[in-house]
Amino acid sequence: MDDWLKDSVEVEASWVTVDLTIFTVRDNQLMVLLVERGVEPFRGRPALPGGYVQKRETLREGALRELWEEASVDGSRLHLEQLGAYGDPRRDPRGRVVTIAYLALGPDLPAPVGGTDAERAYWSPVSRLTDSAQGLAFDHMDILSDAVEEVRRKLEYTAVATAFCGDVFTLSELRTVYEVIWGQVLDPSNFRRKVIKMAGFVEPTGEQRLPPTGRPAALYRRGDAWLLSPPLLRGGQQT
Repeated sequence: MDDWLKDSVEVEASWVTVDLTIFTVRDNQLMVLLVERGVEPFRGRPALPGGYVQKRETLREGALRELWEEASVDGSRLHLEQLGAYGDPRRDPRGRVVTIAYLALGPDLPAPVGGTDAERAYWSPVSRLTDSAQGLAFDHMDILSDAVEEVRRKLEYTAVATAFCGDVFTLSELRTVYEVIWGQVLDPSNFRRKVIKMAGFVEPTGEQRLPPTGRPAALYRRGDAWLLSPPLLRGGQQT
């Protein structure tokens, strides 16, 4: 038998899964959607929602299906993009499983409902997980850490922060997204000046929202620009 054919026969079978890091901002905290695994391996452990991609599915279709089956969340209404591929041969005790991780963002998403092989689904503060000694099943802590840093980076250069807001929002609500995800307090006047200065980042609706106390706040919607120029950097300096 030719060497190349022998090698191809001896290769261990591989499977493809999708895992989702779904973030929202609730109660001034960055929250991630988790499921409690109802089957082995790691039964009873928290994990990111996900599962095997079916034979005739695209990766995105598999991600949307798993999100609905495990947490009853409609992913078509979220900002959804690929985060990366994870293929350490030891990441899953069942065999060689390569997972495609997705990043999903949405505004104050509702309470999820567990299903299929998930005992329950729930929102957890990201800060609580990063301080936990147990962590998540599989290599999901690595995926989560990468996803958090990716969101922080994207806030600097893109308009992705608006994905955490509703159709209309105040600049104070937008600033809260940055403060929660970056973990730092931003000067309101400076933030407002920078955001208004960026062409296409936000657009005024011409309407106002009346708070319980204080002055009315102007309402904005996302503009037509995706890349921010100049970027809004974590250090507070623009290039």
